[in-house]
Amino acid sequence: MARSDAILARLGKLHPKVIDLSLGRITRLLQKLGNPHLSLPPVIHLAGTNGKGSTQAYLRAIYEAAGLTVHCSTSPHLVRFHERITLAGDMISEDVLCDLLEEVETVNNGESITFFEITQAAAFLAFARTPADVLVLETGLGGRVDASNVIDRPAATVITPISLDHQGFLGDTIAKIAFEKAGIMKPGVISVLAPQMLEAFNTLVTHANSIHAPIFCDFAITDERKDGFGLRIEDDHINLPLPALPGRHQFVNAATAIAVVRKAGIPGCDGMNTDILATGLKTAKWPARLQKLTSGPLFDALPDGCELILDGGHNIAAAGVISDWLSRQEAGDTVVMMGMLDNRDATAFLEPLADQITALAGVPIPGEHQAHLPATLRDAAAACGIKSAFACDDFDQAMTALLSACPNPKRVLILGSLYLAGLILERHD
Repeated sequence: MARSDAILARLGKLHPKVIDLSLGRITRLLQKLGNPHLSLPPVIHLAGTNGKGSTQAYLRAIYEAAGLTVHCSTSPHLVRFHERITLAGDMISEDVLCDLLEEVETVNNGESITFFEITQAAAFLAFARTPADVLVLETGLGGRVDASNVIDRPAATVITPISLDHQGFLGDTIAKIAFEKAGIMKPGVISVLAPQMLEAFNTLVTHANSIHAPIFCDFAITDERKDGFGLRIEDDHINLPLPALPGRHQFVNAATAIAVVRKAGIPGCDGMNTDILATGLKTAKWPARLQKLTSGPLFDALPDGCELILDGGHNIAAAGVISDWLSRQEAGDTVVMMGMLDNRDATAFLEPLADQITALAGVPIPGEHQAHLPATLRDAAAACGIKSAFACDDFDQAMTALLSACPNPKRVLILGSLYLAGLILERHD
């Protein structure tokens, strides 16, 4: 076990609930640490249901293409906790992470605090101590009472597309969830809104007006091509290349990032030209988003010509994105290996995809006790009309079952959970 694993395990025991949304505990700890969140570079603060990670990836890549140094804070991680903290362009090292975690652990002195809160405090400490030009800060869950929401004056806030997710914590309607996301808006700070459902948009605008936060949403995709897309921002029309991340929805995420760059006013970005924007879009990296895997034991088991695609999407909106992507791919059978946490509606997730799936194998998520049983996923697939559905004990058994039902698929798609995606990536590293 790595030193950081032991420290993180201890920190996970400081509060009885994994999720307990509040700002009181992290504010207390940050005060004891000398308020490092008040000594950060300009902050771009992101909330939303879908597209936060991809939008963050485009922002980082564009700023780096312009010669800026970038901090990033994201969650959850896929393989290693270190992925959550990027310091001036580099993933935090084991030694630096451990020293920071032990420091905040000592200062916290055993007081009740959630895992996300204490590790977010450590991240703020790291960002304050390492020079950078900009910090791209992603919320963990929601926004209004998320532990990241202690920044009084960010350079900009961003709300990516909102849909139903985490209803047990954020509310059971789009309007309630949008209100929670809108909580990151600040008076006098520009808030860039990605395209939203009308109910979400109305809630966001109402909240922005109530606190006098200016909003910006005057941008749109004007055309879509096989090699790129057109973007209008106010009166400016730009032709851009195909983003590095696959899927038509990435045009929206990329456009949102460009709108943020244009409106946030980060020093050094006044002369941001189309070449820099294009370089950023082409070089962005974000794993487990329709990611093509080309090595590892599961890939080695595939017949020639079969693709292995990994996606961590787990809500209805993500299923719609995957369905749209599948509709634009070369014809052929798609078979699915699926694992999912039990707070997700597997049937609702599969309904938009069912007509495009030849066979599905439900799998457990090792180490996750709150996951759907494989048999539950099999039954959900059958209820959606997927004729060949299996409950399997592990990934290898699932691959065998899928290839038995469909010996020559065009692609194997692994989906349903970021936790599952992390395990697959670890296996294929």
